[in-house]
Amino acid sequence: MAYRYWCGECRHRSPWLREYEIEQAHTDHYVAEHPRIAPEGRIESNGKNSEGASGCLLVLVVLALLLILPAVFQR
Repeated sequence: MAYRYWCGECRHRSPWLREYEIEQAHTDHYVAEHPRIAPEGRIESNGKNSEGASGCLLVLVVLALLLILPAVFQR
């Protein structure tokens, strides 16, 4: 899954990050832009497993080749 946070003080939002990176990015933004204010806002998840997407694509490509190649060489 990927996450991003929306700042509670301004219109800033982070890029999509991994779970272990999002908290640090949120804290870094508040330290740089809103010193002496406790971090607020919300964290959003995209609900996708960004780590496994390329594996699924590879399986689809292999399956497509397995269907197309026999038809080509059958002629």
